[in-house]
Amino acid sequence: MELGNISKPTYGPGPEAPGSSTPGLVTMAHGFLRLVQPNPLPVELFNFGQSQGKFNQEDIHELLLYELGFLVCAAIGVLFIILVPLVGCCFCCCRC
Repeated sequence: MELGNISKPTYGPGPEAPGSSTPGLVTMAHGFLRLVQPNPLPVELFNFGQSQGKFNQEDIHELLLYELGFLVCAAIGVLFIILVPLVGCCFCCCRC
C-alpha cells in the first residue's frame, strides 16, 4: 500500500453511490423522505463542544417544526395500530 505524499495529500473525487438494482424503490424512498423532512436540521441550535444550556421556547418550537413530518407519520402509525385491530374485531365479532 502506497501512502503518497503525507505532508501534502491529494484528494480525488468522493465516493459514488452504489448502483441499485431497484431504482424505482430508491426514488420512492427518497421522495418520501423529502416529503416528510424537507427542511435541513437547524444546527445553530446545538452548541457542539460547549456546555449545553437549556432550550428556550423558540428553540423548542423550531425543533418541533423540524420534526413535524415525523410526528405526523408517528401519529398516523399509532392510529393504524389501534384502529385496524379494533375494526377487525368488530367485523369478526359483530357479524349480523
